[in-house]
Amino acid sequence: MKHLREGIETILPAQAHEIAENRLHVSITNSKRLENCLVSSFASREELIKVLLASCFVPLYAGVSAVKYKGEKWIDGGFTNSLPVLPTGRTITVSPFCGRQNICPRDNGYFYLYLNIGKQEIQLSAANLERLNQTLFPPSRAKMELIFQDGFEDTVKFLKSENCYEPSD
Repeated sequence: MKHLREGIETILPAQAHEIAENRLHVSITNSKRLENCLVSSFASREELIKVLLASCFVPLYAGVSAVKYKGEKWIDGGFTNSLPVLPTGRTITVSPFCGRQNICPRDNGYFYLYLNIGKQEIQLSAANLERLNQTLFPPSRAKMELIFQDGFEDTVKFLKSENCYEPSD
């Protein structure tokens, strides 16, 4: 978490909380009540950083003490709502796991069993188990670049299916 905080602090501009206001929606879970909260308003840059850290906090893996925000402790929103749908407009769901999201990898197979994890339907597959492992133990840079390229191609396929893609020259 210390390295993640340092990275976030390096990247975010001083007015990041103002830029993100009502544009960024971060899903976090109250560690005591196990209730989801979608945060889109940030009083300060530090508050934005705390919410981002909470959204990445996986108990035991990231530490034993959850992130404190507004007097309560919070963990990754993926435990209770990993793909929140906003109340207005259209929400395009994006996931690193094969499932029923708008943009995600598509695994080949004959047997399709889905698990609902954090309000996200994920296909039970060997490839998804490998992806889960990679979320906790990132692969080499070369493999990460391949994953990035696959995600880019998945996005282009989706945009083409929605008639929203025009290749640049």
